[in-house]
Amino acid sequence: QVQLVESGGGLVQAEGSLRLSCAASGRAFSSYDMGWFRQAPGKEREFVAGINAGGGRTSYADSVKGRFTISRDNAKNTVYLQMNSLKPDDTADYYCAARMSVGIPVVTTRTMYPYWGQGTQVTVSS
Repeated sequence: QVQLVESGGGLVQAEGSLRLSCAASGRAFSSYDMGWFRQAPGKEREFVAGINAGGGRTSYADSVKGRFTISRDNAKNTVYLQMNSLKPDDTADYYCAARMSVGIPVVTTRTMYPYWGQGTQVTVSS
């Protein structure tokens, strides 16, 4: 099992940047695929970005491609989401999620991730 704690959210102006971090505790972080999801008020939680256990494969939602970058440091048990050129539509609670890797491409389906953090709020002002 793995416990996840997000940090780095806040208020930023449009076109600004933020870096979210997700610190994992528990064993074998390097065995988990990791994902970032977000949920805006009144909307369903949606996939943002994912990275496989080894860090060699990533996947992004079309809405963030070219602006967001997911990365991980397995020595630090941490996954990051660098968010650039932020837009007001990026305003949401951002959640880190984990699933045991089984060697398939990065999973984008929310229900396939059994472990979740509490979320961190990101607000982008226009």
